Amino acid sequence: MTAVGVAILLLAHWVGVDYLYFASYTILQFIVLATAWNILGGYCGYVNFGSAAFFAMGAYSSVFLHKSIEVLPVPALIVMGGVVSGVVGLGMGYLTLRLRGSFFAIATLALAVVLGTLVVNWDYVGGSRGAYIIRPESLEFAGLKINYIEYLFGLMLILAIVALVSARTIERSQLGFGFATIRDDELAAEACGVPTLKLKLVATTISGAFMGMAGAPFPYYIGYLQPSSAFGLEYAVNSIAMPMIGGTTSWVGPLVGALLLGSAQQYATVTISSAVNLLIVGLMLVGFVIIAPNGIVGLVQERLRRKRS
Repeated sequence: MTAVGVAILLLAHWVGVDYLYFASYTILQFIVLATAWNILGGYCGYVNFGSAAFFAMGAYSSVFLHKSIEVLPVPALIVMGGVVSGVVGLGMGYLTLRLRGSFFAIATLALAVVLGTLVVNWDYVGGSRGAYIIRPESLEFAGLKINYIEYLFGLMLILAIVALVSARTIERSQLGFGFATIRDDELAAEACGVPTLKLKLVATTISGAFMGMAGAPFPYYIGYLQPSSAFGLEYAVNSIAMPMIGGTTSWVGPLVGALLLGSAQQYATVTISSAVNLLIVGLMLVGFVIIAPNGIVGLVQERLRRKRS
């Protein structure tokens, strides 16, 4: 992952195309979102339709802090965005995790609607008009002048690596095994003494925190933040589609799905139009549900098992 990021930096420098940074930043952003969604949706089996709400909370926490304390660097804003979204994730989990299945999914969707309405009517962060964030052209780091887009790309690359390492660690830990029991049969897990509610609260907190961290640099990346962009449908849809395409039972699945779907969307944005991005999501979802219902990782694992047997 790090090697790929360095290769992109060198390639963008060599060809002099800034769009490579923008496109790569977006793909890395979706890697974080897909990985965060998978911690709750894939490991625990609780489908969250409120990904855009947590992403937007991270973005608007940056706007709020930028207007209140202008000197805060972006890494500090990422941490604060994670804290805010993690706390909201904990609260959402406490209120809704006694619901199951479609009822929980509808509750998370309602959370996104409520938070969107709150932001639209909150003038301090721009309200329905939106808010401008004027980013500097460059910054000094260790005596070197770095382009700010490259700086944001580097931060998002680090965040993506942290999210993937965290997901891999969780998957192979006792916490991950507890999540798997909830996904397989929650009632049986409760009967065996597994603290399912506690584990689900941990999952919603971690998942929400990473989504908020992904959204925190977004105002600096886009330059102008409005509710329709922060609460965009593409964040909710892609956060679910990417793990499903890649595979939801492994940390590798969201990475594979985000790279595949994100690259296809960025290519379509340049060659056709960004309006076809959701169409691409729909077509790929239908195709992979038919060809690989357990995702690409599940398909590969199944074929390897057949070869061994």
